[in-house]
Amino acid sequence: MPVYNAPIKDMQFLLHDVLNVTASSVPGYDELDADFTNAILEEAGKIAGEVLQPLNTVGDTEGCTLENGVVRTPTGFKAAFEQMKDGGWTGLDMPEQYGGQNMPYVMGTAVGEMFSGANQAFVMYQGLTHGAASAILAHGTDQQKDTYLPKMVACDWTGTMNLTEPHCGTDLGLMRTKAEPQENGSYKISGQKIFISAGEHDMADNIIHLVLAKIPGGPDGIKGVSLFIVPKFMVNDDGSLGARNGVSVGNIEKKMGIHGNSTCVMNYDEATGYLLGDLHKGMRAMFTMMNEARLGVGMQGVSQAEAAYQNAVIYAKDRLQGRDVTGVKNPDGPADPLIVHPDIRRSLMDQKSFTEGGRAFLLWGASMIDAAHRSADKDADGLVSLLTPVIKGFLTDEGYDMTVRAQQVYGGHGYIEEHGMSQFTRDARIAQIYEGANGVQALDLVGRKLAVDGGKHVMAFFELVKTFCKDNGDISEQFSADFITPLKAASKDLQAAGMYFMQNGMKNPNNALAGSYDFMHMFGHVCLGLMWAQMGKAALGALDSGASDAAFYETKLTTGRYYMARRLPATTMHLARITSGADTVMALQADQF
Repeated sequence: MPVYNAPIKDMQFLLHDVLNVTASSVPGYDELDADFTNAILEEAGKIAGEVLQPLNTVGDTEGCTLENGVVRTPTGFKAAFEQMKDGGWTGLDMPEQYGGQNMPYVMGTAVGEMFSGANQAFVMYQGLTHGAASAILAHGTDQQKDTYLPKMVACDWTGTMNLTEPHCGTDLGLMRTKAEPQENGSYKISGQKIFISAGEHDMADNIIHLVLAKIPGGPDGIKGVSLFIVPKFMVNDDGSLGARNGVSVGNIEKKMGIHGNSTCVMNYDEATGYLLGDLHKGMRAMFTMMNEARLGVGMQGVSQAEAAYQNAVIYAKDRLQGRDVTGVKNPDGPADPLIVHPDIRRSLMDQKSFTEGGRAFLLWGASMIDAAHRSADKDADGLVSLLTPVIKGFLTDEGYDMTVRAQQVYGGHGYIEEHGMSQFTRDARIAQIYEGANGVQALDLVGRKLAVDGGKHVMAFFELVKTFCKDNGDISEQFSADFITPLKAASKDLQAAGMYFMQNGMKNPNNALAGSYDFMHMFGHVCLGLMWAQMGKAALGALDSGASDAAFYETKLTTGRYYMARRLPATTMHLARITSGADTVMALQADQF
């Protein structure tokens, strides 16, 4: 049976040694002292380890079942959901006005990683509700907010997002779901949506679907798409539930992973819906939910990698296999533990350096979202918007890869369901696909995000790296050699790739698009390099000040040196691929494949 231990100490290090949250001017951050955040994280860690993690295998093996139009969730899910609600975890960072606790988003992200690492499929029910509630909060009328948000924040009612149709995924302009206007101001929604996570289940009294649809006679393509609130049960004026709406589940998808979450085919048969936001501006409203979801999906990549890594470490220390080539380490046993072998160490160091660097990247991103929302910081908003496809794409690609490496540590046992390692791999795989497949994230980054505001935000990122290197280059010769020099080199590679796009992308756009995936990964490595340089600086500072837990900070430095020396140089490979252009990529004709 796999285990999961919440990485509380690492989160505390990031919040207080690296991000220094209490010194921030962002409203609410002054309340995030170490004792307060530790209390929150400790309690969340208990929920993750004692309530959610034991249900992870249950959800995987039982899955969800459809009975007479009702989806039954796995054994124990409903009781656990009630515990989450009773503890106020579902509204941790939502406004007090609607029953939330109004904590900063950075705390919601830290807690969310724990919950997801313990049981990704389960936490999606409340995660999707959070995203739907955020969209209503940002674009709804006062009446819509008052009607839906208190129940959704409490998760008495849950929420979904309905985009994909059988014939269209990314290209939503092709959607066929229609919304016929009614005299009373409502709409009749008809069509079919697929891949709807948490589309139907037995853990809430109502489900509030956010549905993209086209109003007949509107503009063609994506410009004619609007967003609608479509409740499973109609809501009466007094807030009570009325008749069943014209929405039903047609099927539960049989999936590779996240079996505990009900991924549904949803049928809308003249269901009553209400416009959310402006007419024909549905994508703008939906992106409020999708951008939040993309950060959350990036978090899933890190969380599954963390869970898989924790178990791989235990196995590597316990499993006896072969002898250390430099000398016997377990003379009383028939063999030495796996962890003595360099190739196992390499794999574990890849995993450890990624999860800790990825966690730092996530919390930095969350802090920028707080600055944008709580302080109206436009620069923070622009930078996190630029980095969102990197957070989603890079962290889920790498996160999946790390679960595979953790599985590999087990050898043949990693392929056997009894050990639970395959679930981490299967659950992590979807994160590369949903909320915009990673190839689309790369295209979004290169095709749109780099040029936003005249390239202001990517230039701000380069300046951020440059300033850090300049301000911290004289900490010590060792720090400069270990962290500053490789970070400079990687940043120069990233800038060179951007320059290649500028010089070659205009005359042949395929030169840019063919290199977009490599650019996304290059950008991700530079971001983690920056995070590791910041963590290295913070660890050195703690050691210099006589921190009691010297081993923690020394381990942090050693892990950071590994990333800078062994992982960050991948930017050179990605640059070589990018500058090779599109010719080899596009050389074959379609009928030659």
